Amino acid sequence: MTTQLESAKNGNITEQMEQVAKDENLVPEKVRQLVEECSAVIPYNKGRNFDAIGIGRMMKTKTNANLGTSQDDRDIDNELLKLKAAIDAGATTVMDLSTGGDIRAIRKSIIEKSTVPLGTVPIYQAVCDVVEGGDRLEDLTADTLFKVIEQHGKDGVDYITVHCGVTKESIGRIEKEGRILDIVSRCGAITSKWIKYSGEENPLYEQYDKLTEIAKAYDMTLSLGDGLRPGCLADATDRGQVQETIILGELAQRAQDAGVQVMIEGPGHMPMDQIEANIILMKRLCNNAPFYVLGPLVTDIAPGYDHITAAIGGAIAARAGADFLCVVTPAEHLRLPDADDIREGVIAARIAAHAADIGKLGNGTMDADNQMARVRKKLDWAGQIKRSIDPTKATAYRESSSPEDESVCTMCSALCAIKHGDLSETAK
Repeated sequence: MTTQLESAKNGNITEQMEQVAKDENLVPEKVRQLVEECSAVIPYNKGRNFDAIGIGRMMKTKTNANLGTSQDDRDIDNELLKLKAAIDAGATTVMDLSTGGDIRAIRKSIIEKSTVPLGTVPIYQAVCDVVEGGDRLEDLTADTLFKVIEQHGKDGVDYITVHCGVTKESIGRIEKEGRILDIVSRCGAITSKWIKYSGEENPLYEQYDKLTEIAKAYDMTLSLGDGLRPGCLADATDRGQVQETIILGELAQRAQDAGVQVMIEGPGHMPMDQIEANIILMKRLCNNAPFYVLGPLVTDIAPGYDHITAAIGGAIAARAGADFLCVVTPAEHLRLPDADDIREGVIAARIAAHAADIGKLGNGTMDADNQMARVRKKLDWAGQIKRSIDPTKATAYRESSSPEDESVCTMCSALCAIKHGDLSETAK
């Protein structure tokens, strides 16, 4: 069975391409072309069955919500509540980043219940298996890591984050330049420590062909992770970040040549004035592969509100060409998020994505906003709630404060601007 990319290169339109074309208001042949040129991907494991989604050029900006246990919170039921919250709030994909409990069982439970593409970071399970077996993190072997990656493919994972660009060379760039926060990516830190301890090169870089063989067997999309992403504004756009991206661009081309779909992950924390330049640079270095950003967060001083700092950065990034926004919750930097945090984060990311798409895509992306304007003019409250990005919250606010005149709201009451500002002939 061929991969989505191989099918596209052979001139064949798959069922998944048909689905994406319908959702994106594109003709199927255009979707095939976008996949063939590697500027769009369709994460879809051969063993799964759901409505496929596309990520990339000419497509709506997508959002991903991260789920997963930690060693302090291993409750599978909580993760399933988060999964439901993410999907109900409109997340395009979810990732299971579990590091506590029976990680494979948790993953299988999420896959069974998920109606959207699922991503994972296999090294988390590999390291946890080693440590829980009584060994040290540094005792992880390449064989163990590749066996876990294969397991994720067999279980039905649609895309995996692999930090292949954390190498002796890219780590050396950071050490020479210096950083305030050094390495903040969990996988970046694990890989860096392993390289330092063993004296060997990152196996995901050194044995990259083995990785692409496994990915191809299950048609798992590779999300080439940014293990050296900046963790604070001061560290943004430094030599380590750029060197890692250069490596990822080279590896992306090798995977694509092998028939494997690829996305590139990006920063991180970044001042607003650097975001657009970063997106342009990263896209250029990676041959316009779909770009997946964590935020970026535009300030470091808003713990508890980082869903807002990420949405600001995400809107700028998506408008500049980023294709996929990672949800950041209000709990970021503070604790493991719960279902409510996931919901808040997803809505914030969706707002950022939609705002960017209005400027980036045109093509009817503002239709929903125009519809909202029309029902607002009519003071049609049910219509406004129905068309809002979060009808649950809109309903709660409306019901919490009842006006004497039900046609208006308690903000303006009898002085309602829309009612008195109606310029139509009827109103006159």
